[in-house]
Amino acid sequence: MKDDPTQAVRESYDRVAAEYAEHYYHELLHKPVDRELLARFAAQIKDCGEVCDMGCGPGHVARYLQDAGLARVSGLDLSPRMVEQAERLNPDIAFRVGDMLDLRLADGSLAGVVAFYAIVNIPRNQLPTVFGEMWRVLQPGGRLLLSFHIGDETIHCDELLGQAVAMDFFMFQPADIAKLIETAGFALDDVIVRGSYAPEVEYQSRRAYVFARKPC
Repeated sequence: MKDDPTQAVRESYDRVAAEYAEHYYHELLHKPVDRELLARFAAQIKDCGEVCDMGCGPGHVARYLQDAGLARVSGLDLSPRMVEQAERLNPDIAFRVGDMLDLRLADGSLAGVVAFYAIVNIPRNQLPTVFGEMWRVLQPGGRLLLSFHIGDETIHCDELLGQAVAMDFFMFQPADIAKLIETAGFALDDVIVRGSYAPEVEYQSRRAYVFARKPC
């Protein structure tokens, strides 16, 4: 797995998918700021078209957005086993396997992209490709909501939720991500930073949320 980082990430999440879904599917219940920001995003984009939850995991963010009133929500994840968990937990939402480095979606086919911690396993030198793909698949006026861990560290993980994995977790500085997003062609609307919730709720790191849009 070490020869192909993308394959290593896919296989790692395949291995931990069931435990991950059990552990994280209801996490938004304990995260009021996250719920508020997702509701804000949903209000901005209501009735504009399809919104894709990228790096969807078990589909809890897609679930929240649909329950917030969005009529057309989908999800995409690198891991086939994680997509199976999302489909099991959300049978009324469409999910598919996909890679943010090569989305294989039509230009301008989405009204919105949500990427909640979806870039945590993507090294910085690949982020321009990811943001370029997000920009490409958004329609003019389309919205992006991105979140990530703040920091400069790279954390290698060999074990997650009791399962053996092999992947790196990357942290980023908000100013660096904002610059990359703007370079990709987005207009930056807002950057919000929060501290961590209690240790029993989440990993102890500061979090950033970026609201951006594709100019008309």
